[in-house]
Amino acid sequence: MKIGFEAQLLLDRHKTGIGWCAVNLIQNLVSMEGHNDYQMHYFSLGKSPELLVEMKQYEDLGIMLKPCKWFRFVLYKLIWPFVPVPYSLFFGRECDVTQFFNFFVPPGVKGKTVTIVHDMAYKACPETVKSRTRHWLNLVLKKSCNRADIIVTVSQFSKDELVRYLGVPKEKIRVMHLGVDQSKFSNHQSRERIDAVREKYHIKERYYLYLGTIEPRKNIKRLLEAYGRLHDKMPNAPQLVLAGGRGWLCDDIYETAKALDLGDDILFTGYVEEGEAPVLLAGAMAFLFPSLYEGFGIPPLEAMACGTPVLSADKASLPEVLGDAALLINPESVDEICMGMERLAVDGALRSELSRKGSERVKIYTWERSAHILKGIYEELVTLEERHAVV
Repeated sequence: MKIGFEAQLLLDRHKTGIGWCAVNLIQNLVSMEGHNDYQMHYFSLGKSPELLVEMKQYEDLGIMLKPCKWFRFVLYKLIWPFVPVPYSLFFGRECDVTQFFNFFVPPGVKGKTVTIVHDMAYKACPETVKSRTRHWLNLVLKKSCNRADIIVTVSQFSKDELVRYLGVPKEKIRVMHLGVDQSKFSNHQSRERIDAVREKYHIKERYYLYLGTIEPRKNIKRLLEAYGRLHDKMPNAPQLVLAGGRGWLCDDIYETAKALDLGDDILFTGYVEEGEAPVLLAGAMAFLFPSLYEGFGIPPLEAMACGTPVLSADKASLPEVLGDAALLINPESVDEICMGMERLAVDGALRSELSRKGSERVKIYTWERSAHILKGIYEELVTLEERHAVV
């Protein structure tokens, strides 16, 4: 089979969760046995030279790079919802299957198409999504789902949401749970390394950790309010460390933290380098994830892989993904968040139990398993096409 990967999101300087998902799936697909030819499609015009050099690493995996050097992605993204400029104009007509990792499927793709839709946040929680992003998704997502031969989503919850909000036929949707790179995220972090990263960010010895973008959907304002109540009851409460880059509509979050006036007991680290995330997770007393809406939820699984007990919201896909390996709370209740944090601070037996359960739970989530599901979908589509050709 000839497989094309639409890889524009790999050229983001700071990759999002969807970007890292694409990286892991591509690496695991290519490493499987089989006689498949892989291509990587992306618009290179206007991209920084160092990012384009980074793309060369995929040639070492046996992937052919097919950049479009004469047109900009931002222009194509603006044009194709209104003018059906074919994808094949930029990347040819050679592939049996083209994989899209970031929701959309443009017009004019040769061969079969598979796209990954992670969630329906723009429909379910519109107030937590940028208006321009919401407008663009309203323009393109239903059309993309109609164009795709198979839609892959990352939980049964998200499959149900696709059916509910877009009316996608159930038989067109496949569930593929995501994975955790357990060679990177593990509890085998040295004390010296943990202490060095803590010192870099001025983190205290005992700390709660949130790791992710600072944005409304992650429910950080309520988390801060809960921590303020906890601090009133326990002045020696573990430090609250909020690690991640600024998202949109986050000013209110920082103002809430400032109003609590708890000094360095609340710490925003800013963007954390890729290699430091597992270290911060392994050093934390507990990982806090009170998100209002997730299609899957990789961060709490990464914490589990590092042996860290997890407090998580009981909404959306999170109960499905985490099972009984996390302390689940109602994310809309500041009191419940506060009580959960207090339990984790004072109950060592609970922390040990959650650490043990989490370490076992995360073993079922591997990128190899995810890639096997995708490979099976590609083979199914190509086999069906060959049968139709014979008929």
